[in-house]
Amino acid sequence: MFSLAHKTAVITGAGSGIGQAIALLFARQGAHVEVLDLKLESAQVTVDQIVAEGGSARAMACDVGDHAGVKKVFDDISVRRPRLDILVNNAGIAHIGTVLTTTEADMDRLYQINIKGVFNCSQAAIERMVAQGGGVVLNMCSIAAQMGLADRFAYSMTKGAVLMMTYSMAKDYIKQGIRCNCISPARVHTPFVDGYLAKTYPGQEEAMFQKLSEAQPIGRMAQPSEIAALALYLCSDEAGFITGSSYPIDGGAVNLR
Repeated sequence: MFSLAHKTAVITGAGSGIGQAIALLFARQGAHVEVLDLKLESAQVTVDQIVAEGGSARAMACDVGDHAGVKKVFDDISVRRPRLDILVNNAGIAHIGTVLTTTEADMDRLYQINIKGVFNCSQAAIERMVAQGGGVVLNMCSIAAQMGLADRFAYSMTKGAVLMMTYSMAKDYIKQGIRCNCISPARVHTPFVDGYLAKTYPGQEEAMFQKLSEAQPIGRMAQPSEIAALALYLCSDEAGFITGSSYPIDGGAVNLR
């Protein structure tokens, strides 16, 4: 079950964290993975690990907010790969702030990456999926799209947009054999979390990590591998009847508070 043999998957933001975990798992399940990241060296780290495990992958630098740049990357992939079966829109940035503490520059940057980035990559991928007769798009959303979180004004705005883009693409392309879903995690223990704690709470990292972990009713953060497992299911043929859905993976954060 859950084989991705003979499939090509494009994963954005796959140089670390959740994107890297998805790339590694998809490769283990037989997919050729196009590893996209803003930093080529980060993407290459993921590719090197995939190749060391016997998998197939290629690293490419990609700024998902750059429309022309994204088109060039996907054109290059199309030259090398006969199909584009899976797109995982994982690349994104976080932000902490209220409507009063969020600057115009903050808003523009979050829109450029979290919203326009999904648009750019989805447009490039779906054009190819329509031509080939089907495919899967999986977007990385957040519980911030479904509930009020303190100090997450602009970030929540972007994830609300991702949720609605997911539903819209699923509706528009269901007849063309394209499925589109999204995953909505709560806190996930990634290098971003460790960096945020080191920068914001120097000397208090362990205590603050525990506090953030306990904010989930289950009492801990998710691991990137757990998000990857759900991504694998939703992108596999076994999930062929699932489209237009948002899947929380939140340790009870939304419904058990």
